[in-house]
Amino acid sequence: MSVSSAETGSAANAAGGRRTRSWIAVPALAALVLPGVAACGSSGSDGAQLALTAALPDKVPSGTVLRLGDPSVQAALKASGLQQELDDQGVDIQYANLSGGPETIEAFRADKLDCGSVADIPSLFAAWTGTSTKIVFESVTIDPLKHPIYQLGIAPGVSVRRLADLKGKKIAYSPGQAQGALVLRVLKQAGLTKDDVKLVEMTSTEDSYVTALGSKAVDVAPLGGALIPEYAAKYPGGSTIYTGIRDDASTLYCLTSSVQDAGKAAALKKYVVARTKALLWENAHPDEYAKAYYQDVEGLDEADAKTTLEQDGTRGIPANWDNAIDRLQETADLLSTEQGHDKLDVATIVDRRFEKIEAKAAAGDVVRGDAS
Repeated sequence: MSVSSAETGSAANAAGGRRTRSWIAVPALAALVLPGVAACGSSGSDGAQLALTAALPDKVPSGTVLRLGDPSVQAALKASGLQQELDDQGVDIQYANLSGGPETIEAFRADKLDCGSVADIPSLFAAWTGTSTKIVFESVTIDPLKHPIYQLGIAPGVSVRRLADLKGKKIAYSPGQAQGALVLRVLKQAGLTKDDVKLVEMTSTEDSYVTALGSKAVDVAPLGGALIPEYAAKYPGGSTIYTGIRDDASTLYCLTSSVQDAGKAAALKKYVVARTKALLWENAHPDEYAKAYYQDVEGLDEADAKTTLEQDGTRGIPANWDNAIDRLQETADLLSTEQGHDKLDVATIVDRRFEKIEAKAAAGDVVRGDAS
């Protein structure tokens, strides 16, 4: 049976399903918003170990529990009926209403979560900060440059019409989040360096970037999804511009120890199949999905839910993960250079056993080639 720790609330940044764009604040560990998981008192497994090179098992042992932070897909599974199919297969999921890097990494370290939906940056920072994880799901955006996750929010009274205009501006910068990597990519594309701007370090939580723009604490900040109409409504003098940079990385990553647990690995195999079908269901049922997630969970009105979904575009399942891994390596190399991290071979944080499972579940709906 599926147990949800929260039916409503704000989900995090670019999730591993349809992109979710707002952030929830990181609570103290003692108050981490995982009541359903905490009540379990353990990871919900008999502990049978599975080698990372072994075939994924099919049988889910009784008593196995998957603890997932995957809010947007959770809504799609419920609305589509796919959650019932998982229940019927004996896949016991305890959902937590969180996703994104800071929340999931903190939950991983507290052993309160098995997997979380994120963009590409959290898996890198997990590795750099000593938390071993594996990416088990990749999805992409069809025509990603036409449907970016983020736009650059411009503070009222500030003139930025093209990327070169960023020179000398105060830019919100969160080093450990996808927004921070985007800022570095934007500067590189504009032919600017960090010395050409003033980076204002701040974590993107809830509408912190919106508030910072509105108060002119910063001149520029990346905004995504529900935050874009929110910003326009709260600060009519503000504006947004497109970056022209692909930013559609969307994954599900898990604790390595969870993937090495034979029971959890079997349950995760079934979840990846259902998750794939849920994303395709979203594409085929946009109105139902907008209601189930953007209205009922994110709290948008019908018009803003429709606008946000249109901004998202259509999600696709790649035929293979080659291009996604190449892009992740480029990002890791950029952050290593700009932020002083150790060099990282991203192949070590990707579990490609799930690659064919995902593509098979998508059948003819895979994205051939996944153009860079």
